[in-house]
Amino acid sequence: MAVLSADSFASILALVGVVIVVAALMSGFIERSNVPQVAVFLGLGAVLGPAGLHLLNVHLDSPILRVVATLSLALVLFTDAVSLNVPEVQRQTGLALRVLGPGTLLSATLIGLAAWGLLNLSPAASVLLGAALASTDPVLLRGLLRRPDIPSAARQALRLESGLNDVVLLPIVLVAMPFLSAGPLPNVTQWIHMGLNLFLLGPVAGIAVGLVGVAVLDLVRRRVGIRRDYESLYSLGVAFAAFAAAETVHGSGFLAVFAAGLTIAALDVELCDCFLEYGETTAELALLFTFVLLGSSLIWSGFAMLSWAALAFALLTLLSRPVAFAVALAGTKLGKKAHTLISWFGPRGLSTLLLVLLPVFAGVPGGDHLFSICCLVVVMSVILHGGSLMLVRPKSQAAHDAPSAAEVAAAAPPAQDFVLATAVAVPPKKANAARDGGHHGDRTIASGESLDRILPAAQTPRAPAPAGDRITVAEMQRLQEAGENVVVLDVRSERTYNDSDLLAGGALRMDYHHAAELSAKAGIPKDAWVILFCACPDDKTSVYTAGEMRRAGWTHAYALRDGWDAWQAAGLPVAAKAA
Repeated sequence: MAVLSADSFASILALVGVVIVVAALMSGFIERSNVPQVAVFLGLGAVLGPAGLHLLNVHLDSPILRVVATLSLALVLFTDAVSLNVPEVQRQTGLALRVLGPGTLLSATLIGLAAWGLLNLSPAASVLLGAALASTDPVLLRGLLRRPDIPSAARQALRLESGLNDVVLLPIVLVAMPFLSAGPLPNVTQWIHMGLNLFLLGPVAGIAVGLVGVAVLDLVRRRVGIRRDYESLYSLGVAFAAFAAAETVHGSGFLAVFAAGLTIAALDVELCDCFLEYGETTAELALLFTFVLLGSSLIWSGFAMLSWAALAFALLTLLSRPVAFAVALAGTKLGKKAHTLISWFGPRGLSTLLLVLLPVFAGVPGGDHLFSICCLVVVMSVILHGGSLMLVRPKSQAAHDAPSAAEVAAAAPPAQDFVLATAVAVPPKKANAARDGGHHGDRTIASGESLDRILPAAQTPRAPAPAGDRITVAEMQRLQEAGENVVVLDVRSERTYNDSDLLAGGALRMDYHHAAELSAKAGIPKDAWVILFCACPDDKTSVYTAGEMRRAGWTHAYALRDGWDAWQAAGLPVAAKAA
């Protein structure tokens, strides 16, 4: 192994530092402007590369590219699996089969046929290229899914696709690679051995590591306790351990990582939430670092092979998805907007490049040519799909600022023995027709609708403030009995909320990422007592969100101690969700 010099090490640390700093400083601008995050970091790579400051020059045979690309693909697959809501997948089995079968696989087939006809590639190379280019980019897609104006049906379909399509396409790439090698094709015994390694050893190793990881975590949680932010690091450790375990027994480390993530998603919802709240950002930084490396020079190699045939192939690749998904979604009851979004928005990006790098790293003949073709398509996709995100803007700034909750919705009718100030009778109202509303129970408060007519007039709090950043159920009840203006916010994570069949009576469902913005838009008085609850260990989410709201001016914002568990244990009103 080559020894890493001090200068090289310093350069790598500097580059990592630049990526982290730029990602942090640009995050607000990117969220509000809808500028594709991928484009920003590809541009950063170009500035640092040979055409710019000449501080970074990465080639296909650069060791750092191989390490970072392998790590990034493993993180993409693990994040895909952990992000899956298993009950949602079970409820939406038909939709999942449509987007993966006729959708993803038909897209790959159409792209492969275009590559064979226009680029004169061999059948094996066409199949490999079709599989790589049918994969959707997780970073660009995440930007779309965070927007509040996306119909819920489209969000579900795109989330299912992004969570499952890579694990469907990866085996196609791996199986196609031997047909492109210079040596003889594997015999029957070798194919069987390859199939066992790929589809048995890798997933089994991943499931085993996932099971052990969840069991150990649960044991330590109950006996000692674990900080929530460290649980996200724990999940990353499980992912890397699964990859290493599979590679040790000559299985596929990538499929092992996905299997480990899927095991965690099925068995430990809290660990998934921890990863999505804390660890996902770490994983995303690794992906952005990869974009910087590729953007320094490699991704622009696609323009070196620019021709009418290559340009026609790139356009047909981007147009193949609408055709494939028109077939896949035929007969569904999706709305026109949802159907259009699902069909059009299949951005090609990092997943495509990571998949096509596998034959490059394996030394498959012609792998660099396939990589250049993918680079051309990815650049065009960033321009077209990223540009469409910028052009299709939310209809209100509030919706734009709150990417996953455009509506503030009242929960279920309150019980007679505990009537919160927010839980007065409110007639049903239609939400803004241009956006999917958050309709829960029998009342809906449209985004932007003031609560002045719902909440009592604001009063100067008479009760003493609780010590610390939490409030108990008993203290909350005393505030209510004293006539204080109490507003309860349900800030459970989306996964935890969806997995529960119950609503908290009188509570407002609020996206914790943007609770302050949505509360201001809804007109919640700054001098009201705002009580937030979640379902996290140590009330992590509600404590964090309450702190954000206090900094935004709600001086009496507190987390409910023991959260959703305490609410139910105290016998406070709950109701079943509307079907």
